[in-house]
Amino acid sequence: MAVSRVLMFLIALMFGVAQAQTMAPAPSPSSDGTSIDQGVAYVLMLVALVLTYLIHPLDASSSYTFF
Repeated sequence: MAVSRVLMFLIALMFGVAQAQTMAPAPSPSSDGTSIDQGVAYVLMLVALVLTYLIHPLDASSSYTFF
């Protein structure tokens, strides 16, 4: 009788510990990365635009002075 109570107590204790150790869900990310990707895209487009305007007049005429 005493052994069965101890055994039942240990089983209940194991289930209680197993339930207490469940992990909480991870918090949702504050940014999914699309704003970072969009910022990189804007910077690359700006660089391409500046390079286009700097290189194009040099190709268009040989009498173009840079500054």
